[in-house]
Amino acid sequence: MDTRRPSSTSEMQVTSIRLEAELKERLRELSGEQGYQTLIREVLWQFVEQRLMPLEKRSPAQTPLLSGSEIRVTFEAIAQREEHCAITGQLIQPQQPMKLGLTITGELVPLSA
Repeated sequence: MDTRRPSSTSEMQVTSIRLEAELKERLRELSGEQGYQTLIREVLWQFVEQRLMPLEKRSPAQTPLLSGSEIRVTFEAIAQREEHCAITGQLIQPQQPMKLGLTITGELVPLSA
């Protein structure tokens, strides 16, 4: 749940970011009345909060799917509880063979065998 209150613009810092014209237009379409800058801030806050939340407390819906390039090494393992693959989202049942992947950020994540 997002508990942050919107900051006044006087409390914000100006940041320049280059976006493709098509991306900016799509963000405008998605944002509706709130404006695309507000949408970008919301998306960035969600990303930061997800990354700061320990993996074991995240629900499958909160766990962003990783790409294979984010995995440095894998280890064979047996699931001790229900898990979701960090790449595919596939359910891994208890006692099912699986792998643990060490990410480039140092997190161990469950992977389908």
